[in-house]
Amino acid sequence: MECEFPSVNSNPEEIRAIFAETKTIAVLGLSPDPEKASHRVAAYLQAEGFKIVPVYPKEETILGEKVYRSLAEIPFAIDMVDIFRKPNALDAVADACIARGDVKCFWAQAGIVNNAAAQKAKDAGMKVVQNHCTMVEHRTLCKGQ
Repeated sequence: MECEFPSVNSNPEEIRAIFAETKTIAVLGLSPDPEKASHRVAAYLQAEGFKIVPVYPKEETILGEKVYRSLAEIPFAIDMVDIFRKPNALDAVADACIARGDVKCFWAQAGIVNNAAAQKAKDAGMKVVQNHCTMVEHRTLCKGQ
């Protein structure tokens, strides 16, 4: 499979603004396994003061938070969707974000690019970040580490 590069992406200033405006982050694919990247990233974001909302097919709680099975089940506003899923799943994720109507940022983690889904999210008014880790970007842009 040919490597896809992000043609739809935010720049560092936009990413800094995303973090400043974000309070609640739904983490799609948040594993209960502390060794997994999704768990480490979500734990970091939670420690930095963000409300983490796990979206995972099983478990009742992860990181002390109630687990939801889908974005549609979350009964309160979501600022960002942080995605730990394969690129081909992002079309459905973009549709779910659009259906919610309250998601401000569609963020695909490092190594994850789907330009069609990203463009769909952007066209719906969301800020889009692809192929970047929320933890790395927050440390770099917001904490100067």
